[in-house]
Amino acid sequence: MPDGSLTPPRFGQLDKASIRPLRGLNLKVQRQGTLLLDVPDIAIEGEGLSVIMGPNGAGKSLLLRVLAGLVTPSQGQIHWGTALPQRRLTLRLGFVFQKPVLLRRSALANVTYALKAAGLPAGAARERAMAVLEQARLGAMAKRPARVLSGGEQQRLALARALALEPEVLFLDEPTASLDPASTLAIEEMVLAARVAGTRVVLVCHDAGQAHRLADEVIFMHAGCVIERGPAAAFFAQPQSPQARAYQAGEIVL
Repeated sequence: MPDGSLTPPRFGQLDKASIRPLRGLNLKVQRQGTLLLDVPDIAIEGEGLSVIMGPNGAGKSLLLRVLAGLVTPSQGQIHWGTALPQRRLTLRLGFVFQKPVLLRRSALANVTYALKAAGLPAGAARERAMAVLEQARLGAMAKRPARVLSGGEQQRLALARALALEPEVLFLDEPTASLDPASTLAIEEMVLAARVAGTRVVLVCHDAGQAHRLADEVIFMHAGCVIERGPAAAFFAQPQSPQARAYQAGEIVL
């Protein structure tokens, strides 16, 4: 990868065994003299779904953005496999924000645009985009402007667009925070299907119920640091840190 030769996704050929580890080393983010993130070593590798939890201001979304390459750390590096990632790494990563970021185009054009940008020919991009929209139960809305869809439909569209590229790693920043139960269920079903298909998923989540439903492991953060990480069942049964115990008990964690 140092030569910039990363190839576009080979659609329909995501191989679980080929997913490269994503690792952050000595990650620090400092703003106006305040240390917002301090993570010496974190790796996202193998299969599964990791949920990042913690109180407000813990650094969850910031860590997610640093790992995804959306925020440059003040110190430290992100390694993708055995090399430093390049801009074209974004072809292998998917990111969905809490508030959908959509183009002022139709639902179909939103997905087609992403596929064409990744190198898929126009005809194939349109065909694949329609198939992805059908899977997201948005096929009947393909020609509607994305901006007139409901909040839940917009978030499904944003997720479908990300999944259309068959990312190796999918980052989700509280994608169901403002959605109704039916929309939340639809998003969770799409996320679990992606996980089964081989995509590594990292989800920032405040909802303990959702974390119980989805997580294979939990990464618990406090004050910009990862203070606990382990299998979800063990974390929920017996958290090791006092901050995590307080958080689970519904206490205010400062």
